[in-house]
Amino acid sequence: MFLQINIMQNLRLVLHTGIVKQSRCLNTSSILHFNQKWRKERGLPLNPNACGVLTDAPDYTFLDGRLTPYGEGQKERIKKQQQIKQDIIRFTDEIDFAVDRYNNLLQAEEDRKKAILDRKLKPKGINLLKKHSTS
Repeated sequence: MFLQINIMQNLRLVLHTGIVKQSRCLNTSSILHFNQKWRKERGLPLNPNACGVLTDAPDYTFLDGRLTPYGEGQKERIKKQQQIKQDIIRFTDEIDFAVDRYNNLLQAEEDRKKAILDRKLKPKGINLLKKHSTS
């Protein structure tokens, strides 16, 4: 809040007087405080708070062995995983349907070509007589 007021005062001073007062620069970019390359090489997530014992395990346990309820973060992750599972199932069904349809179209085209050839190529004349006499 104080920083915003200070910036506004400096802006007013520049606009009214034309005199530029030097002030600190404000950096708003984020800085990575841990070695991303090291984490990537070891197969760890880039964000150490994304998963692990502290985020996946319950906050407390009952001494008598009862199950602890899921935390809010755990519930969100479970819902997200269920949605991913449903998407995978839906997409694999669509792929299976597309492959079956493609195979059916190829088979139908082959059958159509075979039917055309069967209608066109019939033995005639002497070849027809030879065919009937040998059967």
